[in-house]
Amino acid sequence: MKLGGPAPPIGRVEEQSLPGPAGPLRARVYTPVDHGEGDLPGLAYFHGGGQVAGSLDTHDSIARDLANAGRCRIVAIGYRLAPEHRFPAAVDDARFAAAYIASHAPEFGIDAGRFGICGDSAGATLAAAACRALAETQRIALQVLLCPILDYARSTPSWQEFGSGYLIDAATLAYDLDHYLPRAVDAADERVSPLRAPSLCGMPPTLIHTAEYDPLRDEGREYFERLSVRVARPPTRVIRG
Repeated sequence: MKLGGPAPPIGRVEEQSLPGPAGPLRARVYTPVDHGEGDLPGLAYFHGGGQVAGSLDTHDSIARDLANAGRCRIVAIGYRLAPEHRFPAAVDDARFAAAYIASHAPEFGIDAGRFGICGDSAGATLAAAACRALAETQRIALQVLLCPILDYARSTPSWQEFGSGYLIDAATLAYDLDHYLPRAVDAADERVSPLRAPSLCGMPPTLIHTAEYDPLRDEGREYFERLSVRVARPPTRVIRG
């Protein structure tokens, strides 16, 4: 996480606690600099770490950058991690937290009509799973996926090309998955691999960031293509770093 650089100045940071499916969840609310008055757009944010690592602290700089760059409030969620809490604990926490924030947006200073869900890496897995689960019951204005893990069940060409010698590698992903997923659960389960969902109808406009030398790159591209096939002018964009 040192790649994120020093924590940039922010308007305000508040520690909070949200109700969760198995007890309270830690949350941290970031208000951008020069935020003005009234409710702002907002994002529920889920940090990366392969579902076994990471925290509100390790990804603090990313949350600050998202708040300032997007001029929105970020609600970062401290979800449960494996191996102490295996699947579906993190997915349940993400779905519950996102639904709670969406239903109580004004309490967080968020405009309910401009609330979205965001995550990076394995946190983007949770973001996509939460969006899918809430698509029919909650109004989600935006989905933001940063270098997302979207299919644990197969090896794409980018995994074969960049699966070793780069920031994330196949061995690390296999280690994380072994500690996260009970043996009785298929990695093709759409809550584990959102790209495997039989339908993506009803998903919100989506912003996907992929990186040129990232083994996860092809998953992000395929997710974009599946979302985009539904519309003549897709609301989805892929940004390559």
